[in-house]
Amino acid sequence: MTRSSTAGQGREAEYLEFAAGRTGDLYRSACLLTGGDTHLAEDLVQETLSRMFVLWRRRTAWFAGAVRIDNPAAYAHTVLVRIFLSHRRLRSSGERPVGELPDGPGREGDPALSLTLIGALAQLSARDRAVLVLRYWEDRSVEETADVLRSRSGAVRTQSVRALARLRVLLGDSLTELAQR
Repeated sequence: MTRSSTAGQGREAEYLEFAAGRTGDLYRSACLLTGGDTHLAEDLVQETLSRMFVLWRRRTAWFAGAVRIDNPAAYAHTVLVRIFLSHRRLRSSGERPVGELPDGPGREGDPALSLTLIGALAQLSARDRAVLVLRYWEDRSVEETADVLRSRSGAVRTQSVRALARLRVLLGDSLTELAQR
């Protein structure tokens, strides 16, 4: 076995460990971005992981131009959001399969509240959803969010305020009723 094939197998093993550890987080973020469309969320995660694999296999993968990728997990979330935004620009992205959300273990909380929030997020524009998910679900800073969305910090602040206002209008009294239970 040559040195390069041994190194390639080592990188592949590292990637498999990375993918196994990050798939759940990527999937949860993708579900929020897609407004609960689990099928599309799976597709987005698959595309993200395949792009990460291509980068992982290259020897100089963690150097994108002059920028070093120090945090592959954060970079994977950035890739996920960019794939989602690219998908939303496609003409066919408005097609939605009909189905039910799968029952499964989740975080503690009220399922009705979660479904209400996901439904409201689904009614927002793709860009508004991306801003809210990055800022409040992934708890990213304004600057990090602006970098992912290729925007300015001021634009992200403005869009966050406006998207939250739209979300509050969509939720109306339903959020108050669900939270009081």
